[in-house]
Amino acid sequence: MSIFGRKKDENSDSNPESANVPTQRDAELTMPAYRAPAANSAPMGMPPKPSNAPVRPGVPAPAAMAARGGPALGNNTERRTLIVGRGISLQGTVADAERLVVEGTVESQMIQAAELSVAQTGVFRGEVQVEDAEIAGLFDGTVTARGNLIVRSTGKIKGMARYKKLSVEEGGQIVGSMEMLQGEG
Repeated sequence: MSIFGRKKDENSDSNPESANVPTQRDAELTMPAYRAPAANSAPMGMPPKPSNAPVRPGVPAPAAMAARGGPALGNNTERRTLIVGRGISLQGTVADAERLVVEGTVESQMIQAAELSVAQTGVFRGEVQVEDAEIAGLFDGTVTARGNLIVRSTGKIKGMARYKKLSVEEGGQIVGSMEMLQGEG
């Protein structure tokens, strides 16, 4: 008896040529030949994405942000982006992220990035230095925007807001102190 619980054929030991002949059962188990996908087809299991749809719900597409004067720095698809999703909580240091999108909760001592976006559902506690920031949720701490700081109508900054250019939509709040940055830095 073999290790798989099948009885060995008595002929298989005496006739080595019969061992290489596939049985009817083995023919049914063979793999079909590999067929390469067409060049214009989408990956298997993935529906094609419309080119004008936002990548994440609640986070505007880069083109939409640029159209309304929000942070848009070149081609965002090539940027190192960290997205903290809704219901996710992150504590600690974020390093080497060029773009940070907060839909959940982030608590950090210091984050340096090129762009920060806090969605309506997002909460950021700590300190951040960025080129451009867009706050639609709650920011509690110190934000330094060397470029544009945009507070949306649903946004609230508690603490210190430092900026070169400030835009606050009707309903947006800044509770604490503000400082306008001077010069080229």
